[in-house]
Amino acid sequence: MSQSDSITPMYRVVFQQQGEIFEIYARHVYQGDMYGFVEVEELLFGERSQVVVDPGEEKLKTTFADVKRTFIPMHSVIRIDEVTKPGQPRVTSGEHSNVTHLPFSGTPPKSK
Repeated sequence: MSQSDSITPMYRVVFQQQGEIFEIYARHVYQGDMYGFVEVEELLFGERSQVVVDPGEEKLKTTFADVKRTFIPMHSVIRIDEVTKPGQPRVTSGEHSNVTHLPFSGTPPKSK
C-alpha cells in the first residue's frame, strides 16, 4: 500500500436502483450542490489482471466506464461506510435481499 492510499479515505456506497442493490467503492463521497443527491467520484474497481471474472463487477465497470462523477438520489442510498481497503464491487438482485423498499412519491404532500 502506498502512502497516498493510507492518507486518502475510501468509501463503500450501497444503493438500490431498478430492483437491484449496487455496492461500489470510491475515493470521494459528499453532499454536492445538486439538492437531494449524493456525489460519488473516483470509483475503484479490482485489479484488471485477475483471471477470475465476476459478471457483477464487469456489469459495474461497463455501466460506469466513462463516468467521472455520479449522482445518486439520497432516497436510494442504503448506507455509506468509510473502509480501509476496497472490496469487490457487486450488483445483486433485490429479490434475494433483506432491504425493504419504502414508498416514495418524490413530491411533498399537498397542504389542505
